[in-house]
Amino acid sequence: MSKQSQGHALHELTATELVEGYRRGDFSPVEATRSVLGHIERWERHLHALYLLRPERALEQARASEDRWRRGAPLGPIDGVPLTLKDNIATEGDPMPLGTAAVEPVAMPADAPPAARVREGGGVLVAKTTMPDYGMLSSGLSSFHALARNPWDRSKTPGGSSSGAGAAAAAGYGPLHVGTDIGGSLRLPAGWCGIFTLKPSLGRIPIDPPYMGRAAGPMTRTVADSALFMQVLSGADARDSMNLPWQDIAWQDADAGPERLKGLRIGLLLEAGCGLAVLPEVRAAVERAARLFERAGAIVQPLQPFMTQGMLDGMDHFWRMRSYLDMKALPPARKASVLPYIQQWGDSAAGMSGEAVFKAFSQFHATRVAAVNACRAFDYVISPTSPVPAFPAELPSPTNDPLRPLEHIGFTVPFNMSEQPAASINCGYTSDGLPIGLQIAGQRFDDLGVLQVSRAFEQIREPQRPWPQPPSEALDHVD
Repeated sequence: MSKQSQGHALHELTATELVEGYRRGDFSPVEATRSVLGHIERWERHLHALYLLRPERALEQARASEDRWRRGAPLGPIDGVPLTLKDNIATEGDPMPLGTAAVEPVAMPADAPPAARVREGGGVLVAKTTMPDYGMLSSGLSSFHALARNPWDRSKTPGGSSSGAGAAAAAGYGPLHVGTDIGGSLRLPAGWCGIFTLKPSLGRIPIDPPYMGRAAGPMTRTVADSALFMQVLSGADARDSMNLPWQDIAWQDADAGPERLKGLRIGLLLEAGCGLAVLPEVRAAVERAARLFERAGAIVQPLQPFMTQGMLDGMDHFWRMRSYLDMKALPPARKASVLPYIQQWGDSAAGMSGEAVFKAFSQFHATRVAAVNACRAFDYVISPTSPVPAFPAELPSPTNDPLRPLEHIGFTVPFNMSEQPAASINCGYTSDGLPIGLQIAGQRFDDLGVLQVSRAFEQIREPQRPWPQPPSEALDHVD
């Protein structure tokens, strides 16, 4: 009996459940896509998670998938599954605003690698998802897109820069979503929206354009769906000059039980060593998770902070200079349309000397070395994803200070620089009902292991609360 026949709408099903349903003939990609589109219609005006929502195009793709399933010839493991791609993942023929009104809307000449893999695999692209200006914020504040909000509490941010993707996954806009991450932009919204994500080893998922620490990754409600999506997204693409050699990884082996944790050496990192202090509720949730690892047979030992404020500040200052130069190249009118917070942040680098920029850049490598050395003694490292839960939606960052903009990424950014895989999975809730993320990091190249450990934890963690539902029309109010 299918979940749909048990009272579950198709938009609530996982990707693995949808594919099994297609295979059995219980329902079709067209029915699933219509269910997702109807759910989006009820939710989206409250969340503002989407860009380029085009129902007819999505249904056209779904009809083509339906025909392939009828012929017994699906293109791949996600054929017919509704999904979204982040604004900054190019799709052929579409403008890519990068979340900012400063970018001229020019049609992209080709699909970026994740988009190409999705199309080749028969995925149904329902929409793109929103992001902040240039992806430079951990919130959904944008000069181009409407303000994105968190489904768990619409007064809060979904995080960023994969803002819309996090909100869309938590709200049930289909089971599969793709975001990007250069300092935490997958894991922070995943943690604040209560979903799962994997920031893979650098180069595991080809991306164009590549950049130091930049990774694309799946954002899903379940570990199994991210593992399924990795089968598609990790396909080779020569356009990524930083990609890893393609490997035939048995992603289906991610479905590990709690016994996978027995004997593992787990480092418990409760302080980042820089930035904001970890709030007591967040620390308590991560400590409870650590005890669950121990009960499953893992050997959990404290890991001392390895990041420093100097490392975080150096990365911050280098990125300021990058943004300063990007905005300096814009015509004055276009620069004026960039969010004031980002303008202030970038302009603060105007007087930096060459020596200061060099010293700032050196902190990327210092962070990499520190992270690798600190993790060497452990199979995996667990920590808070963020020191704080989701903050007010209107704020660009938890501090709301352009001179202290990255104080919340001390747990996430080191694993971009060390190129290690790191996931975020829900491990509890605040007293106000906001999700709390647990980060699980592994050794470089051990993406499958991180998925397995995440799946094992998924089975032993505390009971999860029901996913948020769109407001009742009878009780509706204007956001």
